[in-house]
Amino acid sequence: MRMALATMVALAAAGPVSAAASAKPARLGLCAACHGETGMAQIPGAPNLAGQKLDYLREALKQYRDGRRNAPLMRAAIGPISDADLDELARWYSAQAPQQQGTP
Repeated sequence: MRMALATMVALAAAGPVSAAASAKPARLGLCAACHGETGMAQIPGAPNLAGQKLDYLREALKQYRDGRRNAPLMRAAIGPISDADLDELARWYSAQAPQQQGTP
């Protein structure tokens, strides 16, 4: 009985985390124009972000934002993004499953 109760408590605690992770970030729109909403590039030359490592995406976004990566388009697109918004975008794209793209 205690084991079942512990399992139910653990599942209940995990529920809100899963729901929060699946919510689309508020700042997703501009990113999705090039990288796709699910992280699959929409334009030639834009990298796929789906399934990238969270720490890599977080650090790359910080570098674009802070000007440590010389990519004027990315710096303009990111703008003065907060660490919280930046983290939300990195979490979103890292959680997406990469998809195989067809050849034209």
